[in-house]
Amino acid sequence: MPDLTQLFRIARPAHLLPLLAAFAFTAPAAAEDAPLPYDITAPDTGLATGIDDEGARYLQNTDIDENILLPGARPDDDDEDSDRKWSRNYIAVAAGVLNSADYNGSDDRRFLPAFYVRGRYEGFSFSTRGTNFQVDLIRHRRGQKIDWKFGPIISLRGDRTGSVKDPQVDLLPDRKMAVEAGFFTGVTKTGVITSAYDQLGFRFVATKDISGKHGSWTASPTIDYGTPLSKRAYIGVSASVNFYGKGFGRYYYDIDPIGSAASGLPVYTGAGRKATAGKYTLGMAGAYALSGDLRKGFVLLGGAQYGRLLSRFADSPIVKDAGSADQWVFGGGLAYQF
Repeated sequence: MPDLTQLFRIARPAHLLPLLAAFAFTAPAAAEDAPLPYDITAPDTGLATGIDDEGARYLQNTDIDENILLPGARPDDDDEDSDRKWSRNYIAVAAGVLNSADYNGSDDRRFLPAFYVRGRYEGFSFSTRGTNFQVDLIRHRRGQKIDWKFGPIISLRGDRTGSVKDPQVDLLPDRKMAVEAGFFTGVTKTGVITSAYDQLGFRFVATKDISGKHGSWTASPTIDYGTPLSKRAYIGVSASVNFYGKGFGRYYYDIDPIGSAASGLPVYTGAGRKATAGKYTLGMAGAYALSGDLRKGFVLLGGAQYGRLLSRFADSPIVKDAGSADQWVFGGGLAYQF
């Protein structure tokens, strides 16, 4: 499993200070039913992109750590269900708006609708992340402090499947929607640093293209931390790095002679030469309960993510000449938990 210290070795020192001031649009993974006095927890999934045509190019993939926190289900420590074995059933929905780069590596921006649905039934958790869907096959026990996670994930990657704002990149051949399947795994510990209620988590996601479009793989380790500030408020930070196979770089970032002639961008073959770390992200997100209790009712969500494309990906003409290696995402929304 890749060492996350690479994240900081790869980054240029000049970029680290602004990153620490504005992290990525993510929130910590956390135990969803820790035995807190008011049961604040942070989820593994978050505000994610919609599935309309405008959103089906960049945000419908795992390059953006889309997690934004929302607390878990209602309290487990109630008298009525004192003998219950598994964490309480619940469902949560959220909708909002994201502002992101036009494509992964663009310096143009656009607004996109965002949504998610997540829940738990008899200890099994499930969630959507835009056009991603995942199910945790390890059941969550009532009041547990360490939460292990493992399960399947399937997602659609729609980067550059339609028109883009940059006139040169728009003249390159459109990419086809890729279907990726794989797994996620991780662990979250509650009560580690500041109090009995903060959470530190690690997760790892790996997917493989099963549609024959880029024909390659992606992998992303993430470490995150979050803590409740009160019964109403929660804040979290996260860091991740994305690794890509050769076929991924070739399909999305290389430019062949035909594409070069059409767009005026130079021929480029560097991204598809070998598998490598292609991007890192740092982020911060928060939640504030309008109902006065993060466990239920309406919750305001907000966050920001900074990402930077690396090495061979940053040197691609669609990034270096027509776009930017620096990638920002901002978003906010409203969630409701039943």
